[in-house]
Amino acid sequence: MVEVRRDGAFSVNSVGLNRETFPLSFSVREAADCWVVHATAAQAAELADILTDAAKDTVVVVDLETTSFLDDQYVQWKPSRIAAAQGVDCSTHDLGELAAGVVGLSEEVLVMRADDLPGFLDGWYPYELTMLGLAETPGADRLDEIALAVGTARHDRPVLPTLTGCCLWYSGHDDCYVWVEAGDGRVPLAVFGRLLTLLAGSALVTDALSVELSDPPEALVGAMLAESQQWVGTLGTVSPTTVTVSLSATSRPWRLAHPLPGRVDRTAVYDIVDATWHLA
Repeated sequence: MVEVRRDGAFSVNSVGLNRETFPLSFSVREAADCWVVHATAAQAAELADILTDAAKDTVVVVDLETTSFLDDQYVQWKPSRIAAAQGVDCSTHDLGELAAGVVGLSEEVLVMRADDLPGFLDGWYPYELTMLGLAETPGADRLDEIALAVGTARHDRPVLPTLTGCCLWYSGHDDCYVWVEAGDGRVPLAVFGRLLTLLAGSALVTDALSVELSDPPEALVGAMLAESQQWVGTLGTVSPTTVTVSLSATSRPWRLAHPLPGRVDRTAVYDIVDATWHLA
């Protein structure tokens, strides 16, 4: 079961002056032997278990910006201090001149066990977070190589193929926008399914701090991606027994400036009583 909180990404973010519910958007493509996902809306913590599984053994945090941890002068704490406050044991690596003036790199890199990621992200909000996953713990020279690859990456192309030995790339913006690259084709299915769960759950947390829902089965998500690799979804009808999500296949990835589609191609239905999903 997945906990959906009242302060989740779909509840916190909105669109327009009327503060309409932020839409689900999902786009996936295969490029350079990896799967590239752009999506909304999810906080890093809401995807932590998926990212943990995809990262295999080790997570390396290369960029971190937040207003959740500030000193008396309103300066952000170092990433290592944030990890210590979260009770997470990790090692650090100072990038020095490699990070100077480079967008997307913090001066201090964190290296932690992948299964410590949920605890690291629990209860606070990074408005910028970039991390990658590896199957083994990297040494100092390897971390410098990763930083150099990140700092010189062309962001109109997949980043993961430039990071030899890495199996995951995650970049989150405003704790809402999601960019994931993975070599495992199950990761896009898991992210899309989780977005459906989070959007449906956002309709049920009005009278509670959090609710628990189940993710849709992989077969349901796979059937949708076989129809289209780009979807936009909005909340449909909500009753005491069901929540529906109205989904539209699109020809291009959704962006905030784009109008929402005026048609519904698929309806995903969550049965609250049975905690199951089906397509209407």
